[in-house]
Amino acid sequence: MAPCNANVAEKASDFHPTVWGDFFINYTPEPLQKSEEWMAERANQLKEKISGLFEACTTTVEQMNLVDTLQHLGIDHHFNKQILSMLSSIHGGEFNSTSLHEVALRFRLLRQQGFWISPDVFNKFKDKKGAFDVDLTNDPRGLLSLYNAAYLFTHGEPELEETILFARQHLESMRSSLEYPLDQQVKRALHLPLPRTFRRVETLHYISEYKGEPTHNSSILEFAKLDFNLLQRLHLKELKALSRWWKDLYKEVGLTYSRDRVVECYLWSYTAFYEQEYTRARMILAKIIALIILTDDTYDVRATLEECRKLNEAIQRLEWSRWEESAISLLPEYLKKFYLKLISIFKEFEDELKPYEKYRVVFSRKAYQILSSNYLQEAEWFHGGYKPRFKDQVNVSTVCSGAPFACVGLIVGMGDDAATKEALEWAFGCTDAVKACAEVTRFLNDLASFKRGKNKNDVASSVECYISEHGVTSEVALAKIGSLIEDAWKTTNGARFERRELLPAMQRVINITISMPFMYNDKKDAFTNSDSLKGVIKRLFVNPIPL
Repeated sequence: MAPCNANVAEKASDFHPTVWGDFFINYTPEPLQKSEEWMAERANQLKEKISGLFEACTTTVEQMNLVDTLQHLGIDHHFNKQILSMLSSIHGGEFNSTSLHEVALRFRLLRQQGFWISPDVFNKFKDKKGAFDVDLTNDPRGLLSLYNAAYLFTHGEPELEETILFARQHLESMRSSLEYPLDQQVKRALHLPLPRTFRRVETLHYISEYKGEPTHNSSILEFAKLDFNLLQRLHLKELKALSRWWKDLYKEVGLTYSRDRVVECYLWSYTAFYEQEYTRARMILAKIIALIILTDDTYDVRATLEECRKLNEAIQRLEWSRWEESAISLLPEYLKKFYLKLISIFKEFEDELKPYEKYRVVFSRKAYQILSSNYLQEAEWFHGGYKPRFKDQVNVSTVCSGAPFACVGLIVGMGDDAATKEALEWAFGCTDAVKACAEVTRFLNDLASFKRGKNKNDVASSVECYISEHGVTSEVALAKIGSLIEDAWKTTNGARFERRELLPAMQRVINITISMPFMYNDKKDAFTNSDSLKGVIKRLFVNPIPL
């Protein structure tokens, strides 16, 4: 936070400039190997062919392998109804396989889709003392599947936590002896298990690996490449439009102390939904993330305490039917343009929605007001030199992570199947999966900040508050935060079963949670220090996959 006697003149920030500049505004991609029209027509032909594979599957194992392949290649969204029907049938049917890989794959696929399945299915691979059979250590593919499946554990499943330790130990010991592509899949999983992996990055890996699978289907592989390239062209158009929007906003508002990260905002939105039908939702969420960054940096980097209070008062005056323009008089000159832009941004969201959908903006506006109030609380603590108790700090800082606002915002632009009033109320209530998303976001951010070292404007983190309150070493505090992150993942996994009717919206919230280990890889804040994201952004949005 800025010291309370900060000069009104603009204050320099420590954030590096954007690594992209006007790249996506000016970028014109090279012609593809085939025209987009040819690719779209060919993709439709292949889609019909792949649809026939669902009926051609004669066994449960064939069905599971098909679903797993489509998910790995990122093309499952074209077959949602068939996959849901197939998994429902698999869940209700008998399955007596003695293959560890098959049992674990079934467990993972069903739990991911919100179908409850007991960890007792793994008991057949244990001895009378409850230990896994020694023979399993000769089955690397089975161990990898077991390892990934176990990470879908919920509260009260210590046997799955023990399973993770068992599988990890043996996978690490055999890594050097594995062949491609299994060796690469094991390497990635040991770094980050599949249920916590950013799917589009996994898709890029698997597209290059799939042809090495003994049972690979050339039509599926071709369709995956075409689909990726066609979507990439759409994403480029969105990035161009968003970059122009941001450039105009950044120039008009003049808040140059804030992080200039619009491409990274888009990437974060893309982690929630990459599919063609979610253009509106993706663009709204990207703008919401940009709004979070602008507001966060205003409270943290620029504003005096009195200015923080005035800004929050103005934001609390925002109403559904009209915006309190009289609140502008409360604000210093540099914040007046920002406040007016707030009005226009939320109006943009309304204009994007159909008349019967416009009520959704009320939820996002209220979530933003709650975010602002908590930013102010952090400012009060900082300027007062107050270090809160750990529980109080977490209650406030999880909201300040921006995740609760983003989780409401991501629903606003979705279709009617997901963006129900019940889903918006659930997200706004910040319980189960939404609260867990905020906790994972906050704690991973705090671990990265602690590793980096505290900035002069930072409020006391959860790590520091835990050390202070409990009188423990940093190692003990870091371990505690790590255990709370694992608890949040358990809550996330359990929410799929407890609120299954909300799964269309909840899965997008879970996608945001899954993006956090990617954004805070190796305890580094890749969003703020965005040089490290440049390579993956090029792979996702600039470089097409050779056909």
